Amino acid sequence: MRLHFLGASRQVTGSRYLLEAGGLKIMVDCGMFQEREFLARNWDAPPVDPSEVDVLLLTHGHLDHCGLIPRLVASGYEGPIITSAPSVDLAKIIMLDAARIQEEDAEYKRKRHRKQGHTPPRPPQPLYTTEQAKKAVTLLEGTVYEQPRPLGSDVSVTFHEAGHILGSASLQIAVGAGDAERRIIFSGDIGQWGKPLIRDPKLLDRGDYVVMESTYGDRDHRDEGDVADQMANVINDTVRRGGNVVIPTFAVERAQELMFHLGGLVHGDRIPDISVFLDSPMAVDVTEVFRRHRAYLDRETRALFESGRPPLRFPGLTLSRTVDQSRAINGALGSNVIMSTSGMCTAGRIKHHLRRNVSRSQSTVLFVGYQAIGTLGRLLVDGHSPVRIHGRKYEVKAQIRQIHGFSAHGDRGDLLRWLEHLSPAPRRVFLTHGEADAAESLAKRVRKQMGVEASVPAYGEVVELD
Repeated sequence: MRLHFLGASRQVTGSRYLLEAGGLKIMVDCGMFQEREFLARNWDAPPVDPSEVDVLLLTHGHLDHCGLIPRLVASGYEGPIITSAPSVDLAKIIMLDAARIQEEDAEYKRKRHRKQGHTPPRPPQPLYTTEQAKKAVTLLEGTVYEQPRPLGSDVSVTFHEAGHILGSASLQIAVGAGDAERRIIFSGDIGQWGKPLIRDPKLLDRGDYVVMESTYGDRDHRDEGDVADQMANVINDTVRRGGNVVIPTFAVERAQELMFHLGGLVHGDRIPDISVFLDSPMAVDVTEVFRRHRAYLDRETRALFESGRPPLRFPGLTLSRTVDQSRAINGALGSNVIMSTSGMCTAGRIKHHLRRNVSRSQSTVLFVGYQAIGTLGRLLVDGHSPVRIHGRKYEVKAQIRQIHGFSAHGDRGDLLRWLEHLSPAPRRVFLTHGEADAAESLAKRVRKQMGVEASVPAYGEVVELD
């Protein structure tokens, strides 16, 4: 068996692996690189011949796990893309929206160049088109948790709840039979226990080799109190100043969790009667997927649906799909809460809202998720000013706030809890999907605490498995 590390290696985004086992070439995830220093990798030719890949397994529908699938398909991949049933719906939305954003951004840059009288040697092009994304989504196939799915005569995969977002999965791939059987686990992104909406991660029984994420491998989440209390404080303080609360959000899970908590604040009269905008066609579509796949939500959330008080609807909430609806937000009177994608401020409508608010001392930009190195979100969190948005520089005068309890990723304690449950202990652990320092810190902890060989592979590294 041979394992190729083709992304998310000593970095957070770009999840992509290739497992050669049982005569098959199995790709796990094919995600977009989002850190600025690695963006060029998105444009590279696939590191393996797509026509030789037998099957693609998708852990979940986030862009950094599925965002390069259309390019893989356009380059020759024709096999199935197997994922959980909710992830089929989410990946369709994510990939089609990413294509639209790519096309819009390319056109925006072309218009800006024409306006400036600049003619680049190569006009801006989208990473992939809507038509290419549409072809990719036809290959998606849904499967269910806890039931082995054969991939070949001696190879099968079982999807387990990862507790990260709706439909997220950890993959347990079995190769061989009897005493010769080996199990390779790809953790995907592991969530936290006790989060709203999403079910808790499933603790797995056995894995000889484990590829595990390490986003928060060097720390535990700060306990800054109840996230709803923190949200109420930020909103009330901003309203007193007469500004807007702008929340860059991820369309999948994070937007829905925000709506869950905002609904609680509204129904509890803990914030003023203000307008709340969810300005993202994708997030609106994703919210419908949550409603459609209620069986995958936790017990408490299902009970709310059945009680007649839908957890993702509340007075004052406006869902904005069209460009005109988005522009209309600018004319809304008084203070407002504006949630918009993308969560790291790399593209999409959030940039337009930041342009109007980042230089206003009355407003607040509230971050509720991880910000990768090199992204606009990370620059704002790190206190940079001015920042460049749509080719212009803006002084940062708005308050920049963070709430850490929203993270869909488990922290160091959660990761160790998940890993230590495996019995017997794995032969080897490979730590990916984390910045180098975080991954190395967790590797050191795993070696010391569990006595297990743990390493942090480099991009492009190939490892032989016994």
